[in-house]
Amino acid sequence: MQKIISAIVEDIGKVLLGKEHQVKLALACLLARGHLLIEDLPGMGKTTLAHALGRVLGLSYKRVQFTSDMLPADIIGISIFERETGQFRFHEGPVFSQLLLADEINRSSPKTQSALLEAMEERQVSVDGETRPLPDPFFVIATQNPLQQSGTFVLPESQLDRFLMRISLGYPTREAERALFKGADPRAQLAQMTPRINSEGLRKLQGLVHQVKASDSLLDYLERLVQHTRQSAECGVGLSPRGALALLHAARAWALIHNRGHILPEDLQAVLPAVAGHRLQTDGGDGAQLVERMMHQVDIIAA
Repeated sequence: MQKIISAIVEDIGKVLLGKEHQVKLALACLLARGHLLIEDLPGMGKTTLAHALGRVLGLSYKRVQFTSDMLPADIIGISIFERETGQFRFHEGPVFSQLLLADEINRSSPKTQSALLEAMEERQVSVDGETRPLPDPFFVIATQNPLQQSGTFVLPESQLDRFLMRISLGYPTREAERALFKGADPRAQLAQMTPRINSEGLRKLQGLVHQVKASDSLLDYLERLVQHTRQSAECGVGLSPRGALALLHAARAWALIHNRGHILPEDLQAVLPAVAGHRLQTDGGDGAQLVERMMHQVDIIAA
């Protein structure tokens, strides 16, 4: 399995140059059965990352471009009356795919954003009084533009909490950008990518995540991190129990990616900004900056 994981990271790294850490975070998010939010400026490779993950993981892939006039039915689906049969037939929306790319999710209204809540949390949708299960595996990768850009809506806290991780790609390094200039068109490389794993193999990998062990001392460190968010004067609202569990699941997946059967404190620290940054409410500050300070303030070993 470790060879497959390494091959997945390497393949995606060929089309998203110089972003190995972000690629591993995205893969850890999916192995932990979470959903991923990518926040960055247009043109940074958000869609490329989502498309590459779908290709290399062998998942059915659909993309929805969110707009201000989009309705919930555009995502979930709708029942249409058919004269031939005299009955209503449900037409599935794009949410019925293994990997759904919700592109520029914060350009749609809060009502449309909330249409994804049940799907992301329960992995099912309810339409016309009937519950319909979604495919397994099921992942949502959403992208959003910075809020200072025109035509954007703030994602509510309940929606943000459905995302296991929030990451940002940022500008490439000079070396990576030069390699991008000299290399092949990333879109052509995407088209040539072949799956490294199928759905059954991916589910096995997800099962291995739960077998990664966490020692008592590691759990003590996790508790100190969580308590710090709840007691810090900088933080208005600390991590919830669901947020703490998300941090543990993500650390397990990160350890598995690095071929370890147990979690190290460094695993928690590696995923902490992506897992906690969007869950912490601060007084006008950036949650990610608070997380960075927190890692220096909380001791790995109890005093």
